[in-house]
Amino acid sequence: MVHWLGAVQAQDYAGALWAIGLRLPDATETDIELAIAAKAIVRTWPMRGTLHFVAAQDVRWILSLLAPKMIARSNSRHRQLELGEAVFSRGRELAARALQGGKQLTRTEMYEVLQRGRIATTGQRGIHILGHLAQTGLICFGPRRGKQHTFTLLDEWVPAARPMLRDEALARLARRYFTSHGPATLHDFAWWSGLTVRDAKAGIDLAASQLIHDVVDGTTYWLSGATHAGKKTRLVTQLLPAFDEYTVGYKDRSAILNPKYVKRLNAGGGMLSPVIVAHAEVVGTWKRSFRSNSVVVTPDPFGTPPEAWSRLSAAAKRYGKFLRMPVVLDDSKRGGTPPQA
Repeated sequence: MVHWLGAVQAQDYAGALWAIGLRLPDATETDIELAIAAKAIVRTWPMRGTLHFVAAQDVRWILSLLAPKMIARSNSRHRQLELGEAVFSRGRELAARALQGGKQLTRTEMYEVLQRGRIATTGQRGIHILGHLAQTGLICFGPRRGKQHTFTLLDEWVPAARPMLRDEALARLARRYFTSHGPATLHDFAWWSGLTVRDAKAGIDLAASQLIHDVVDGTTYWLSGATHAGKKTRLVTQLLPAFDEYTVGYKDRSAILNPKYVKRLNAGGGMLSPVIVAHAEVVGTWKRSFRSNSVVVTPDPFGTPPEAWSRLSAAAKRYGKFLRMPVVLDDSKRGGTPPQA
């Protein structure tokens, strides 16, 4: 699934697990974490300057294609933090030595390694150093140790892969995006990937023989004919996590979201809320909380939900099954009695 999508935004770790799990029949949160431990999917900083899951076989060519632009965009911030090549080179040496032999260290432990090597990690320096080491292919995230995320050496975690020519990588990324996200536009692809519009267009041109397109109101939409031809979409109610690909994967979200509710989805600061989707349209937001041994799902619909209550209840029940916990659907925002889902 992660390979098919290309990447799954994963700064919200629990949300990213659900983003993968909701697309797989009967998957549980444990299943997704087992896939991480089995090195099938890798969490790192491959695109847009934020964390994503990518398939293990894709991590190197995606980093090679997209990370240099991210690093260049970070130069001014790095100067503010007094992070230059000398610091990154020393950090690389310290991290490689500390992690060699399959070791996995938490963020705190990685900071201690850097500080013992006389590299200050205060004031966001630490996370920028770790991000740079990941973007340049030295480290990635390993499995969790309890509730703590760990770092490990990418070369020891994921088998080596042949280098990919830039044009081949651009074409592959374009095919991957428009197969899993199409119909979408050139500017959607550029936004999602972090490529310049020029490079995104080059990717489309290189992959054009395997894509189809249509023009609607003067805008060109691309998609994979092999994936979509003759298929009908089953419209259901879903509880999508924050930063789900259905919302974050597009620069223009007007096809799925009434413009008057944009602030409900994106209040600013780069944060996208978990959303309720019914008949392919975003119709509300939702939150989760934990009570005793159950998870409470609290929907916040935009006006009157177009779906029957029973369908929202089924979506909540699917989320509870994913977590392997009883779920309570809290209808208090509409004055109802919270039913058991």
